[in-house]
Amino acid sequence: MTKSYHHIAALLVFVGLLLAGNGGRAQVFAPPTPPVIRPDTTETREVVVTPADKRRKAAADSAKRTEHMFRAFGFPGIRLTRPGKAALLAAILPGAGQIYNHRWWKLPLVYGSLGGVIYGEYFYQTRFRQYVDASNLLTSQAGVAGGARPQDISLPMPVRREPSIDAINTGIRFYRGNRDLFYLYIGLAYSLQIVDALVDAHLKSFDVSEDLSLHWQPALLPVPGRALALPTAPGVLFALRVK
Repeated sequence: MTKSYHHIAALLVFVGLLLAGNGGRAQVFAPPTPPVIRPDTTETREVVVTPADKRRKAAADSAKRTEHMFRAFGFPGIRLTRPGKAALLAAILPGAGQIYNHRWWKLPLVYGSLGGVIYGEYFYQTRFRQYVDASNLLTSQAGVAGGARPQDISLPMPVRREPSIDAINTGIRFYRGNRDLFYLYIGLAYSLQIVDALVDAHLKSFDVSEDLSLHWQPALLPVPGRALALPTAPGVLFALRVK
């Protein structure tokens, strides 16, 4: 009887070891469990830009704000930015770009500079023609150059004062050179008023309020090496704040 119990116990132990070995091998050779991908639960919000926000942003940047020009009789016109329109108006009519930018105080500067150089051109052109006509008249009447004097012929007063035809020819070269130089002055004055209208239209929407990053104010600055009686000197103090 006792031997039967020992055989049954040994059989149970053997069956238990066999089951444990199969379980261990199953755990070793079992395929890995695939990772579980969970959906992102973070809340996402879509930024909504209203048409009013777009208009304000476009109005703040003068380089992107566009307008129509020459719109009439069904023609849609030319689409230009504000700086481009100001420059085109100034090119068509001097001073029109300044009027478009509402810089009325610049009109006397524009017309004064253009009027001054145009008058200078007219003056030197008139004198040049007088001296050329006098030289041709003296040459034709005398037969040879230098054969007659300006005092012997009825000539305009500036030419009549010249002592000889050689002096008249010298005056021709002088007035011709100044006439050509004033052509350049006219082109320069005309171009500057176009550039002024263009730059002014770009800078019109810039922040010029008192709350700026760069501030300056008069101040007394210390001067190294100066006597103790006058240790400072007047100057300008700049303060730059990085926003």
